[in-house]
Amino acid sequence: MRAGNGDAADSFGSVTWVKSSASTAEGNCVEVALLPGGAIAVRDSRRARGPALVYSRASLAGFVGNTGLGGCAGPIG
Repeated sequence: MRAGNGDAADSFGSVTWVKSSASTAEGNCVEVALLPGGAIAVRDSRRARGPALVYSRASLAGFVGNTGLGGCAGPIG
């Protein structure tokens, strides 16, 4: 299966979702998962079965690098 933007997050199979370290107690956060083939999926942790956005590793790392938040650990690394 080819993962695409807007696909249901639970359709990606047995991937490991990692919650953001900036998660709040109210549950406002995103989760990321490394997909087969190297793409990164991003989902709203409050809608675990909802749609996910899929990015290349380079494009997501570039986005995070431009936020001023510094480096990332985990799947984006």
